[in-house]
Amino acid sequence: MRRVLLFAALVGLVMNPSSLLHTQTAISTGADVLIKKKLDLVKGRRVGLITNQTGRLSSGEFLVDALRAQGIRVTALFGPEHGIRGAAGAGETVGDSVDARTGLPVFSLYGKQASPSEAMLRDVDVLLFDIQDVGARFYTYISTMKLCMEAAAGKGIPYVVLDRPNPLGARVDGPLLEDSLRSFVGPARLPVVYGLTIGELATMINSRGLLKGGAHANLSVVWMEGWSRGMRWADTGLPWIAPSPNIPTPGTADIYPATCFLEATNVSEGRGTPEPFRQFGAPFLNADTLAARLNARVLPGVRFSPASFTPISSKHRGAVCYGAQATITNLALFRPVVTGLTIIRVLLDSAPGEVMLNPSSLGRLLGIQRAYEILLGGGDPGGLEQSWKKETEEYVADLKPYLHYPDR
Repeated sequence: MRRVLLFAALVGLVMNPSSLLHTQTAISTGADVLIKKKLDLVKGRRVGLITNQTGRLSSGEFLVDALRAQGIRVTALFGPEHGIRGAAGAGETVGDSVDARTGLPVFSLYGKQASPSEAMLRDVDVLLFDIQDVGARFYTYISTMKLCMEAAAGKGIPYVVLDRPNPLGARVDGPLLEDSLRSFVGPARLPVVYGLTIGELATMINSRGLLKGGAHANLSVVWMEGWSRGMRWADTGLPWIAPSPNIPTPGTADIYPATCFLEATNVSEGRGTPEPFRQFGAPFLNADTLAARLNARVLPGVRFSPASFTPISSKHRGAVCYGAQATITNLALFRPVVTGLTIIRVLLDSAPGEVMLNPSSLGRLLGIQRAYEILLGGGDPGGLEQSWKKETEEYVADLKPYLHYPDR
């Protein structure tokens, strides 16, 4: 009888292989571990929760609801760019409000006030950070994490970061940020793709005295269980909850560190379309020519195909744009930063006088100022990449004390 049941089970898997996905055990995020094992960090304290729509347990339950169900007193919510529910567009100012679900006050940390004020922290004994990051320096959630850590250090209250997977894993790419270019899209001297989880990054920033005035926060990190750097998102068993409107899939996160540089141009980076950051174009470009020129560069791990689209928001709203769609063919070989700069170089060659490049915007995104003159003068992005190779390698070597997870 046991053999019959085993055979039937095997037949079921063969006939319905997708059922294998439902047997996969999800990793435990920092939020999961907090609820299961680490409530002592917040028990008996008034909690300020910095979060958005990604702040959920693996089960899908919102962390704020899980905390309240455990008798934890949450007194305030703090929302990053895109708001507490992640619905606001890029750069859209979000005001303070009251959360309809919980009745809690929601303080916006994007707009006039990027850091919690003294008044916002009046009823807070501990700050808890739980937001899904994407592993790119110019994605603003790490700035919010750092600014909140500085506020906690200034007030002398504990700061707890609940760790989550870095969708880009161990990858490191791009130049380290020049100090003169620090901004909300460049909070610290990091490469464009920095190869750390949010918890590891918080530990490094705090340990190295990179907070304002060299301060050190009373920092705790609740580490994940079961995650390793070699994991793709599908390996985690976790659902993908878009961390912002224009990162709808893990694949978008992979290409984002390349095509986000197009924000420094007048070419659409695909915002307002079903394929943001995976396609780009403008009304004045020729799709076939652009794709052919990009493929002629033989960039490793990526191919381009002609594309046309009509954005419903952002650049060239309502106009038909012609350009290219990028497909990553080998993630291990893909070099996002040189890919993004090569796209700009090819765009400048394809439509001289029509493609505009903003020097200050490119400097803030890339982290170095000289790239504008080199690209505008016809310079090779590959040669530019060689100029920062040594410092990036030194950065990787210096990361070892902060790496909590195995590479396997």
